[in-house]
Amino acid sequence: MEPFTTITGAAAPIPEPNIDTDVIMPKQFLKGITREGLAEGAFHDLRFTAPGRERPDFILNRPGWREARFLVVGPNFGCGSSREHAVWGLLQRGVRAIIGTSFASIFHDNCFRNGLLPVGLEPDQVAHLQALCADRERNRLTVDLEARTITAPDGEIIRFAIDPLRRDDMLQGRDAIAATLGWSNDLRAFEGRHFATRPWLEPRR
Repeated sequence: MEPFTTITGAAAPIPEPNIDTDVIMPKQFLKGITREGLAEGAFHDLRFTAPGRERPDFILNRPGWREARFLVVGPNFGCGSSREHAVWGLLQRGVRAIIGTSFASIFHDNCFRNGLLPVGLEPDQVAHLQALCADRERNRLTVDLEARTITAPDGEIIRFAIDPLRRDDMLQGRDAIAATLGWSNDLRAFEGRHFATRPWLEPRR
């Protein structure tokens, strides 16, 4: 998982509520057995009218937002199915944080497990950022996870809350498997003690 420390980049406002995972990653992109090519699927039906024909009015197709590092979204973002592909596709497009008032719980968890930072703010703060970032000349944010701040285009510093363990995992680039492996010495010690008192349970090697 790529660490998240301090990132500066363009932010795209997508204010519509209840954008579900089928919109973020349509089902036709779930057929592969690897994560390859999911950047193409991210918001595919909003980005294209037909293969290769972009919708010029969609924010991520417009100059200034095409390479957006952040999305400032409407409430209940990521609802619908539990497909992790939605997070993978956003990351492959270069999106590193999503800022909104609320996120669907499974999507929220998938974000943290893959290095995509979900930031929850108050409605007035999100509306303010969306208004600023709708201007191509004022659409750059800085998200500092160490300090737990967002620096808005107008210079305002917005603080956000985050679970300390998840913050540390994101800063270190530590996914669930890496976190478990960090306890490997303790796990081996427990295993040794366990089988020493219960030798009949020890698996054959």
